[in-house]
Amino acid sequence: MDIDARGPRFGAAVTTVVLAVVLITGNVWLLAWQTLAFALGAAGGPGRSPYGWVFRTAVGPRIGPATEFEAPQPPRFAQAVGLAFACVGLVGFALGPQWLGLAATGAALAAAFLNAAFGYCLGCEMYLLGRRVAVRAE
Repeated sequence: MDIDARGPRFGAAVTTVVLAVVLITGNVWLLAWQTLAFALGAAGGPGRSPYGWVFRTAVGPRIGPATEFEAPQPPRFAQAVGLAFACVGLVGFALGPQWLGLAATGAALAAAFLNAAFGYCLGCEMYLLGRRVAVRAE
């Protein structure tokens, strides 16, 4: 079943703010929260992440019905990519080297910002590229 395309973009906007605060403050606990949010989105799809829940219950009903839909698989894959970067960031901030935490968190922030500001989902594009390569390999 397709999802409201505004939901993942809302989640990316919240993620952008969270990751920016992590970079400014170096708060490992906030990065741990974001890692959990990514894990829930990767495991259950973007609607199962905390930001997806907020969109579905509080934001979506206030902004009207969806007019654009998308398949849930690409955003779910994007959540898994975000999870990988957040995990590397956690390792860097918690165990060192700190530059690793900064770089991984910065990369995740850049991807989230692209989605939030321009609707360009890097993880989704990676998913679609992988599907095209897999089809050609058959």
